[in-house]
Amino acid sequence: ILGVRDINADHAASHIGKAQGIVTCLRATPYHSTRQKVFLPMDICMLHGVSQEDFIRGKQEKNVRDVIYDIASQAHIHLEHVR
Repeated sequence: ILGVRDINADHAASHIGKAQGIVTCLRATPYHSTRQKVFLPMDICMLHGVSQEDFIRGKQEKNVRDVIYDIASQAHIHLEHVR
């Protein structure tokens, strides 16, 4: 936007965008769940034995929290790359 032509700035912006996208998806999960939709990665959900139905029903068991933690950790990794 500002006319910056720097590969490092582009790389940092890419990671910031990915982190923001992940966080936005997590923050919207309760909203989407009330509308019978889940937009979380199913491979991570399956790793913890969590189904889409668990999110739709609003379960807050440890395995559901573990899914959220793992996904949030991915956002954190992107921020660490930026630093």
